[in-house]
Amino acid sequence: MDARTTQLNELAQGLRPLSEGVSWFDGLSTDDQSTVLHTLVEFCVQARATAADAPESILRSGIKPTHTSAVLLTTGQQNGFLTRGQLTKIARLPPNEGAEAFRLLVSLLGVADGRRRSTFCAGGCHHSWHQL
Repeated sequence: MDARTTQLNELAQGLRPLSEGVSWFDGLSTDDQSTVLHTLVEFCVQARATAADAPESILRSGIKPTHTSAVLLTTGQQNGFLTRGQLTKIARLPPNEGAEAFRLLVSLLGVADGRRRSTFCAGGCHHSWHQL
């Protein structure tokens, strides 16, 4: 697992404060911010984020439920799952909305991965990100 992947998982798992992650994210170039947001989309898809994860994710992120990224998260769900296309819309928001998108996607990863860890990995697993 590379350093960026480790950092994102530590943020999602609450091993690092979200404020530290936002400061790090804000210091990245626009291209690197885009890469990070798209990486988070992939992680959220892998964690099988669901529509039921949205309210807790918005709450944890600290953004307003009326913020564009939060609205996008709560619309367009398919069969209870959040789609890659729906999450990609969040990652593609204008750069001035990047920090909020980052906060939301990290929080969503934390909620979805936490749920899956407590069900599918409860007896132990070999996922390197669960060994942090």
